[in-house]
Amino acid sequence: MMLNTMDSYRDAGLLIIRLGVGASMLMFHGYGKITGGPEAWEKLGGAVNSLGITFQPVFWGFMAAFSESVCSALIMLGILFRPAAFLLASTMAVAVLRHLALPPGAAGAGWSGASHALELLTVYAGLFLIGPGRYGITIKK
Repeated sequence: MMLNTMDSYRDAGLLIIRLGVGASMLMFHGYGKITGGPEAWEKLGGAVNSLGITFQPVFWGFMAAFSESVCSALIMLGILFRPAAFLLASTMAVAVLRHLALPPGAAGAGWSGASHALELLTVYAGLFLIGPGRYGITIKK
């Protein structure tokens, strides 16, 4: 009986997580990156060098900025939820690898530097699997 009562709060809990994590990512990470322009995107896109991808850093930087801004807004609204969660999880996976590739002693190097991106990777992967819940904007075909 108690479990059934608690199940009724699942959708509200997912909404709170979507709004909180989405707004935080959008305001503190995505907005500055998407408005930074090509110079900022090129620097940001250099993070994929640690994966052996050395071409088109502006494109990769734009994609990271896009996911952290536009996909965060989509997460909050519940629109195109799973593609947005997938792009955000992918961006966080690259961020984790970038932190781990930094030389020891560098700012943000190692697991302690990667921890925030790892936490967000976990959240976005979980959201991808769970879905947006009942509350969100749905697009009718």
